Amino acid sequence: MREKILVIDDDEKITSMLRRSLAFEGYTVLTSNHGMDGLKQILEHEPDAVILDVMMPQLDGWEVVRRIREGGFEVPVLMLTAKDEVADRVKGLDLGADDYLVKPFALEELLARIRVLLRRKAADKTDQATNRLQFQELFMDLDTREVYRGGQRIDLTTKEFELLHLFMQNPKRVLSRDVIMEKIWGYDYSGESNVLEVYIAMLRQKTEEHGGKRMIQTVRGAGYVLRGEG
Repeated sequence: MREKILVIDDDEKITSMLRRSLAFEGYTVLTSNHGMDGLKQILEHEPDAVILDVMMPQLDGWEVVRRIREGGFEVPVLMLTAKDEVADRVKGLDLGADDYLVKPFALEELLARIRVLLRRKAADKTDQATNRLQFQELFMDLDTREVYRGGQRIDLTTKEFELLHLFMQNPKRVLSRDVIMEKIWGYDYSGESNVLEVYIAMLRQKTEEHGGKRMIQTVRGAGYVLRGEG
């Protein structure tokens, strides 16, 4: 899917030039000639990046970027301005802009900065994704240490969370008692200890509390596996 770039600038020459150049680079390009319409397009089209002019009538670029951030949108914003003043650059960045470019600018530099912003956004998404695990209707957030099944929150103790985390890192893979004990408790499994069975039972009770079918299955003579219904 092609990345979408929204250009908000009241200068038709600028928007026309950027529309052609960005399209040539393979982007889908949206344009707007004033701030209110630009904000509307962000809501409707969810662009991957915004190129935003500062000096526009009615709603200037500073107010637009402020509303973007107050609305909770994390879209990368590259601001354009005809003023090469430090105070102007600082103001835009403080309001939430990601980068700043002074007119007149070299097209090659603008394209390079857009590529950097898009790479950074992609890297952020990857980082966020690695902190969340999902298997079927079971969802785990490693940052908040919250667990949900079918939208219902499940409260787990520290060890229960660690045990479920191990299963969700290895879905459909049979984990032996020795492996689980070593990973979670840090020592070799003792045949006389039933601590693992106790925790498995508690995990099953909590994950099945709202009527869900069993997800942690026993494989006789081998161990346990997270494989959902079965």
